[in-house]
Amino acid sequence: MIRLDTAQTGAFLRSCEDAYILIHRSPDGDCIGSGYSLQAVLRQMGKRAKVLCADPIPPRFGFLLPEEPEEEFAPKCIISVDVADETLFGDLEKTYRGRVDLCIDHHISNREYAAHLLLDAGASSACEVLCRVYREMGVTFTEEIAKCLYTGMATDTGCFKFDNTGAGTFRAAADLMEEFPSVRYDLINRAMFDVKTPGQIRAEIAMLQHMEYFLDGRVTIVWATLAICRENGVDERDMEGLANLALSPEGVEVGITVREREPGQFKISLRSAKDVNVSAICQTFGGGGHIKAAGCTLSGTPDEVRSQLIAAVEAAL
Repeated sequence: MIRLDTAQTGAFLRSCEDAYILIHRSPDGDCIGSGYSLQAVLRQMGKRAKVLCADPIPPRFGFLLPEEPEEEFAPKCIISVDVADETLFGDLEKTYRGRVDLCIDHHISNREYAAHLLLDAGASSACEVLCRVYREMGVTFTEEIAKCLYTGMATDTGCFKFDNTGAGTFRAAADLMEEFPSVRYDLINRAMFDVKTPGQIRAEIAMLQHMEYFLDGRVTIVWATLAICRENGVDERDMEGLANLALSPEGVEVGITVREREPGQFKISLRSAKDVNVSAICQTFGGGGHIKAAGCTLSGTPDEVRSQLIAAVEAAL
């Protein structure tokens, strides 16, 4: 694995041809914004590029998708963006494991699986990292690229309120807003943070009704088991964007969201309100992520999963 800086990454992108851009399963604003901004940049340079994701792009991110159809071609270069671990490719892992030529990421838990890596663990988002790369390359920004980059930075910072929001994040966002004042950034924020589907509202109500408190109220767990989802008419798409719900109660330091994706298989999302490194906790279970936001997968019964999580968080606290 060879580590690259911003200039070297720009040179790599200028030289690559026929690129597949891989983003992680259960796609969020940062990986979608990163993937489609990079596709737009490569196409602007006259190259063929295509974004691949194991899961469908959620409808609320539809405004980031290009109007032109995806091209069909055999890849000569594989690039991943915002993907810390090859297991996060989902169903694409079998095909692309060990084949990634360049990874551009900001996760402290990155597994260094690519032949070349640009990693800035101090950046708010992969979109912030890419914004610097594009500036270094002298890319001509467009409204399409600006929307992608702004959305990625906004979603990964909780609308610029998480502590991963640095001065560079604000500068990057401000530059985009000055260059493209006609973009309705307020509507992007509303779509990302305020608007909920009826299913998401049902999911939120159900999860709050099943919230559990531990360690003198410093830790909460909210559950979305298959049974709970079935009883409340909630499906997988309705769960998007609810990982921060467990941090809502006053006094909570670590919030845990547990989603049962199939019988006995649980997707775990941890969020930290103060100083607990939840990425380190998730790494003990084979996962990872950010210091304040991370995830992993656990198998077993709800009681077994609960016991493992509380023991790990208690040790960290």
